[in-house]
Amino acid sequence: MLFRRLNWNIVGWFRIVSTVSTLVIALGIATMLFHASQASGGFKFSHMLRLGLSFTGGTDITVAYDTPQSSAKIRAAITPLGIGDAHINTVGSSGKRFIIETQKAYANDSTPLWAALGTVAPVDRAASQIASVGPSLGKEYLASAIWALVIALSIQFLYIAFRFGWNYIFGLVTVIALVRDALIMIGIYALADKRADDAFLAAVLTVIGYSVMDTIVILDRIRENTKLMAGKAYDYIVNESIKQTMTRSFNTLATVLITLVALLVLGGASLKNFAFALLVGICSGGYHSIFFSAPLVLTFRKRQLAAAAKRRAEASALRAAGPRVAAEAAATGVTRGGQPREDIVAARRERRAKRKGTRPEASGAAPVRYKRKRDESNVALADPDLHEYHDERVEEYDPLDAQNAGLDESALGQGHEEITLDLDAAERPAHE
Repeated sequence: MLFRRLNWNIVGWFRIVSTVSTLVIALGIATMLFHASQASGGFKFSHMLRLGLSFTGGTDITVAYDTPQSSAKIRAAITPLGIGDAHINTVGSSGKRFIIETQKAYANDSTPLWAALGTVAPVDRAASQIASVGPSLGKEYLASAIWALVIALSIQFLYIAFRFGWNYIFGLVTVIALVRDALIMIGIYALADKRADDAFLAAVLTVIGYSVMDTIVILDRIRENTKLMAGKAYDYIVNESIKQTMTRSFNTLATVLITLVALLVLGGASLKNFAFALLVGICSGGYHSIFFSAPLVLTFRKRQLAAAAKRRAEASALRAAGPRVAAEAAATGVTRGGQPREDIVAARRERRAKRKGTRPEASGAAPVRYKRKRDESNVALADPDLHEYHDERVEEYDPLDAQNAGLDESALGQGHEEITLDLDAAERPAHE
């Protein structure tokens, strides 16, 4: 109820809101291009983000020690092997277990790796393991992830369009907001130099499904208020709809953020990565749902009305210029479609001739004036000339001839009264 009383012109903030999110996206893209340019061997698109092993392929090593150790000692031990840039995570709070992720394959020959790790402290081989992901499988994961995003956005667009009576503006606005949410997540991940792995992909898909919920609530309120506030300006309807749903949006966003902050602070290494991605995506989704999506509906609506007004103006101008265009066509002998005028006139004459050939007049028959179904049992015609033209089903009469022949007596027999009009009564004096 608090936001409904505020005199905020939220739709007027659209340019500022759009500029801020665009700058964040642009900064993230610039960071990804910088990372790609710093790759060994020249510019590589695969280095725009720090992709996890599921996408790039490599080796995932879980090493356990008998005594607590530090990540710095482990990194110093494996640097001579050429994997000094490996990602090392501490598992638990004891400091005895670590997860090492490197893009170098060690599954077939892991002896040098275990020997290097053994220089730090004795390794508990029973609690340690090594797993390898091939590069071909990594490419398949990446392609599947991209297809998952495309399919999710397409289904969202179709659902929103169907939900609001195939209103393509609402569906398009929702997809644009979701794409911007995903781009902000990716850009901030690049700025924070986080590794994009399976948890990141799951977070992106979760944000796509969650953020659309707030957007649907606001768009549905706009549709309802369009009927309830008929006659009001559309920008006023959109602004009031945002304020009416803002309390609900903020309460929902706050409850989710509390949980994500708890996961980010108290969770393990894998949960922290997932919580960070969700935190960025949920904040971006709430930002776009409230301050970007609904004002964008207003922008598209104004463009739609302007385009409709332009089409009506062009149609009016075309109708006004009709006689001049027709005169020019008659003078040049060429129609607007580019066909010779003589050919069109000849085709019209041919069609008229065909239609005339199918009419009853063309066969010499008299025009039909009056048709009545024959009733041989009750009707006897007094005038034989009335039988000039008839067939087995229909016999034609002139109305006066039918009355003279006594055909109107059947109506009297059915209870109809005869009406007599005295047209001279209106001209007589009133005292008569």
